[in-house]
Amino acid sequence: MCRKIVAQLSRRDGLQLLEVGPGGGAITKYLLEWTDTSYKAIEVDLEKVDYLHRTWPAIAGKVIHSDILKAEVPFSGHFSVIGNFPYNISSPILFRMLEWESQVDEIIGMFQKEVAQRVAAGPGSRTYGILSVLMQAFFRVEYLFDVHENCFTPPPKVKSGVLRCTNMGNPYGITDKRKFIILVKAAFNQRRKTLRNALKSTVPAALLSEPIMDKRAEQLSVRDFVDLLNKYNGAA
Repeated sequence: MCRKIVAQLSRRDGLQLLEVGPGGGAITKYLLEWTDTSYKAIEVDLEKVDYLHRTWPAIAGKVIHSDILKAEVPFSGHFSVIGNFPYNISSPILFRMLEWESQVDEIIGMFQKEVAQRVAAGPGSRTYGILSVLMQAFFRVEYLFDVHENCFTPPPKVKSGVLRCTNMGNPYGITDKRKFIILVKAAFNQRRKTLRNALKSTVPAALLSEPIMDKRAEQLSVRDFVDLLNKYNGAA
């Protein structure tokens, strides 16, 4: 299964690759075999950092002992990201990837299955939400496959799934990412309400009479949210 996850990465000469949370090195050992790749790993647990150095000497000089949520961008220029992401911070990690989006070409990640499904969900789905819209605004998101709990020792109580997120180069032309994030979060924070009620303290009053305000957040496509952002910018 680890080899299968690694195989999903798009390899090219000179690839810069960041592994997030290598832990005990389950996929690390395969990545270190790639002599044509500039590899780095971010690991917050010092015991794991020491273990990685003892077990795979080739990793020397390639481990950043840091919290991914606080770390500096690890490369200049473009890079890809892979990881069996820690489930308790997988959503914040994706928000971190959105911050680095202009440099991140591809993300291959294993998540708790429900989180992976949420990121890949489309409009009208009960699981469609903030991360669905934000990630799909910048990345093509593909749910690749499940990872059975028996692949782990000991088996966890949750199922896992692997995503591929491919950077599409800001296809919607979003010029203010921060404002877009604020808008999408506000819309879904009261997802049972119409946008008119959910966004009344976020957008200019003139926008609240727009027909789209009769809808709920889960009914809007990514394009709808971008159009709403553009109207917001125009009315501001």
